[in-house]
Amino acid sequence: MSNLATYNRIFVETFEVPEDVLASYKYQDTPSWDSVGHMTMIASLEDAFDIMMDTDDIIEFASWEKGKEILKKYDVELQD
Repeated sequence: MSNLATYNRIFVETFEVPEDVLASYKYQDTPSWDSVGHMTMIASLEDAFDIMMDTDDIIEFASWEKGKEILKKYDVELQD
């Protein structure tokens, strides 16, 4: 599975949204992306990509698109 497929799967499973909404998906677009959902997603991403995100990056991770930018800092390449 590619990194992008893994990234998308984590969003779909954590927030129970269809994959076709991810490109414009933002924090609190659905009730499931609340603070608990946010930390569940972060933990899943850290496990999947074997990284540990800084607190500032966790706070700034406010959309699917922004998350792609943040993960580049950790050498996680997400190709479209």
